[in-house]
Amino acid sequence: MSARKTTAGADVPPKMIGARIERREDFRLLTGRGKFLDDLEMPEDTCEAAFLRSPHGHARVLRIDTSAALDVPGVLGVFTGEDVRPMMKPLPAKVAHPDLQEIPRLPMALDAVHYVGEPVAVVIASSRYVAEDAVDLIDVDYEPLPAISSTAAALARNAPLVHEGARDNIAVHVTQRAGDPDAAFATAPHVLSETFTVVRGGGHSMECRAVAARFDSVTGQLVVWDSTQAPHYARNALSALYDMPEDDIRLIAPPDVGGGFGPKAQFYGEEAVIPWVAMQLRRPVKWIEDRRENFISAMMERTQTHRVQVAFDDDGKLIALKDVFEHDQGAYVAGLQVPMITLSTVPGQYKIPNIHTELYACFTNMVPTSSVRGAGRPQAVAAMERMMDRVAEYLRLDPAELRRRNLIQADEFPYKVGLMFRDGSPLTYDSGNYPELLRGTLERLGYDEWRARQAELRAQGRLIGVGIACYVEGCGLGPYEGAKARLTNSGEVLVTLAAAPQGQGYETVYAQIAADAMGLDMRYIKVTTGDTGRIPFGQGTFASRITATAGPAVLQACQQLRDRIFTTAAVMLKVEGENFVFRGDRVTLPDDESAGVTLRQITQVANVGKHGITLARGVPAGLETSSYFAPERAAYASGAHAAVVEVDPETGRTQILKYVIGHDCGTVINPLLVDGQVLGGFAAGIGNAMYEEQFYDASAQPLTTSYLDFSLPSAVEVPPVELFHVQSPSPLNPLGAKGAGEGGTIPAPATVANAVEDALRPLGARINEMPVTPPKIVGAITAARR
Repeated sequence: MSARKTTAGADVPPKMIGARIERREDFRLLTGRGKFLDDLEMPEDTCEAAFLRSPHGHARVLRIDTSAALDVPGVLGVFTGEDVRPMMKPLPAKVAHPDLQEIPRLPMALDAVHYVGEPVAVVIASSRYVAEDAVDLIDVDYEPLPAISSTAAALARNAPLVHEGARDNIAVHVTQRAGDPDAAFATAPHVLSETFTVVRGGGHSMECRAVAARFDSVTGQLVVWDSTQAPHYARNALSALYDMPEDDIRLIAPPDVGGGFGPKAQFYGEEAVIPWVAMQLRRPVKWIEDRRENFISAMMERTQTHRVQVAFDDDGKLIALKDVFEHDQGAYVAGLQVPMITLSTVPGQYKIPNIHTELYACFTNMVPTSSVRGAGRPQAVAAMERMMDRVAEYLRLDPAELRRRNLIQADEFPYKVGLMFRDGSPLTYDSGNYPELLRGTLERLGYDEWRARQAELRAQGRLIGVGIACYVEGCGLGPYEGAKARLTNSGEVLVTLAAAPQGQGYETVYAQIAADAMGLDMRYIKVTTGDTGRIPFGQGTFASRITATAGPAVLQACQQLRDRIFTTAAVMLKVEGENFVFRGDRVTLPDDESAGVTLRQITQVANVGKHGITLARGVPAGLETSSYFAPERAAYASGAHAAVVEVDPETGRTQILKYVIGHDCGTVINPLLVDGQVLGGFAAGIGNAMYEEQFYDASAQPLTTSYLDFSLPSAVEVPPVELFHVQSPSPLNPLGAKGAGEGGTIPAPATVANAVEDALRPLGARINEMPVTPPKIVGAITAARR
């Protein structure tokens, strides 16, 4: 990429925001030089851990005998909940509610277990092999209790309690309203009702969870390596559990984390136990979750049942919406972010003056649920977009035309929906162009042509369907995110982020933002992430928030650093009031290259100085700056998906013939990386739409505990997709950025379900449960024929 010229003619680095820059991270990842947690060189005396987990969905723990395990050669210790009682405090819910029924979630079980996979004891041994052998020798006497494996069972009359002593199985009941929905439904010309279900699934990152810890008895510092999305959140949790000052705990997310997708944004009991036992044994300890553990004990998401009513007039104008839904919270409330997001996401891109959304979050005897890519939005979009197709069918109106008639227009922003978002602020869409997203998506799909072909192919006996889904995604969430910028003594700018990446390309994107902020070539900028020892405060990577929060923090910190560098250069060059530019690693005058100093020379003056000698007047001491950006409220990305499918009625097999994504994440910092994020999200969305389904039996036993049982799409199953961007910059941050990590996932289940039901319309079959798998399609056809 060639340099650009200033008005004075000097060569300066090209503009980097918006440039398609290849990822810096890829070389080490593609050559096997990644630094995942299990790749880190730990001390030779590091021991390994294995957990004993509950085999029951619900049971009392009557007795634990660890003596046989302790006798195994190579075992250094066995710890039960009683053994770690000094730090057995409840793990707080990440997002709570004043009406939440508080049930303690402890690091390990004590008197009872409430889901299969709950940690009961941990063995520390010389190797994982020895530890696992010893785990098998721990003798636990359980008294099995009735278990709950669905929200319907949890809410049934006289249902057994998931937690003894609880008032019921409802974790929280929340209602939001806008307008006067009761009056609107009472007087509306038309009302349709339906029930839709979206079932459980997991994150399924390439790298499972992992924790390692080492305690330095000389300094009193505990160092923890954790494959987490939120290092500072995990550090703060440990500080509270251990009653240790936060500065005595250094928590580091390794340079490479093999995917997070939401489950790694939570704090788990294993993250509390491993550092604790490392301190007790005065030995480094490591735990790497295996795949079966991941299936049964890593947090999941997705099961919701929506009972939706929509009121509308003869022209299809939406008058009112009512959505009452059940959310499977699992055995404990690790956080209410998922159902609270669903609660406010249902209205989507449409003008609906009267809204009633109501949540019943239920305890069940299954692994707790939390965010997975999409985090409650796919369920909300499925409920709304499926009903839009039902309304169109009822009125014999084209589904695209029905959406056009109800879309919020581009000149109506900021648009107040009338509900509250999960960040605690009124749901106000900041910017967007929903009509253009829909128009561009349908045009690229060839919507009108496919409608014409559909009629022709149906006459030949082929079942072709066209599906559309629109969405709005609250992203860029607070409370804040931070960044530091420092000119190192080697003449390199080091940008430090609190947030930890899991493959998004932070080392590239934030170097681009820093380069633009400073006017400095990217090759002199390095980015480091996820280490609480390098930056004191942070929140973490989740909810498509980092570009809109850490991005402005990097921008501001680097602008401040540039000013400090130029101030120092002015003193060194004995000039005043001049505008400087960077030429390579030199600071020069725009029209005089001979007058300049290198970055390394600048550090010798401002960072190093002369020992005991006064700084020159005007030189700022220490070329380091920091910035914490706190957004006023959430920003709202948006998009539209459209698909053409063909369904085989005999087998239920669905083939996607064409798929188009229209995407708006505000300012696109790096189109190459944004495309990768959206398309990666789309692959997850196809899994949610057509394949991934977690099964439990009536006793809450997981039936899908390996990839022999669980269908996960590969590159073969993910179809080609056409992607385009509409950029409506957010006014809420100086970059105009929103979020891109989840937009490919959110509307995919609704899009595919709409397309499949459209294909089956001649047969009268209904698709009310997602994912849309072949057995469900055949079942829907059979039910329609009956």
